[in-house]
Amino acid sequence: MTGRTWVVDANNVFGSRPDGWWNDREAAQRRFTQRVAEWCRGHDDAVIIVFDAPLGPDVAELGGGNLRVIEAPRRGRNAADDHVVELAAESKHPVTVVSSDRGLRARLEPGVDVWGVGRFRDLIGY
Repeated sequence: MTGRTWVVDANNVFGSRPDGWWNDREAAQRRFTQRVAEWCRGHDDAVIIVFDAPLGPDVAELGGGNLRVIEAPRRGRNAADDHVVELAAESKHPVTVVSSDRGLRARLEPGVDVWGVGRFRDLIGY
């Protein structure tokens, strides 16, 4: 793995377009994770996708190699955001956080690179 870690606020990304994701949240999680997994095959950066609970039972299985797929350790308001902030702070490598959530972005430590959802969606072709 290279020296960069990407921490992705998953619900913020897949929920950013009104494509009917709310009708089948697990399928939306799976589609998004599969697309990120395909992107991960082209580089060595570590990528952590953080979902709000509940995470579909087969979605985490799409992780592997340089991709980790995790559920926020608790439920409730800002649960995934809190975990994204923690993961970014704990990283021993440069970090890029993917989120358009202004509240989450304001909580990140100086030096954390931040990508908005649109930029990331364009990068991964989602």
